[in-house]
Amino acid sequence: MILSRLIAAFIIIPFVEMMILFEVHARLGLLETIALVVITGIIGATLARAQGLMVMQQIQRELAQGQMPAPRLIDGILILVAGALLITPGLLTDTVGFLLLVPAFRKVVRAWLRSKFELNLQSRGPGHIDI
Repeated sequence: MILSRLIAAFIIIPFVEMMILFEVHARLGLLETIALVVITGIIGATLARAQGLMVMQQIQRELAQGQMPAPRLIDGILILVAGALLITPGLLTDTVGFLLLVPAFRKVVRAWLRSKFELNLQSRGPGHIDI
């Protein structure tokens, strides 16, 4: 199930990215399209780095207080994913990457991931995880 989703994603997402880039190229031109992709990558990577450092500080603070920083750890993973998406050429991946840098959106994704994890634990038991 996961493998089929990954294969579909690796086929569909680049195709959609190309279609979006062709459309942007038709409307803006080649240099402007390249500049847009490069600039969003640079801005996104800078924002992801800053947010990643901030989350690391929050994790350290929570650990020092004896708290389990599970939500911050998930935020860190989501920021890492955002950074990877933002340095990947394409406007769709940039959009998703920028959304993952918004704390309110990350909170929604974190809640969704938690519900999927809990549902998997209830339906298949603790030894099997299928997202």
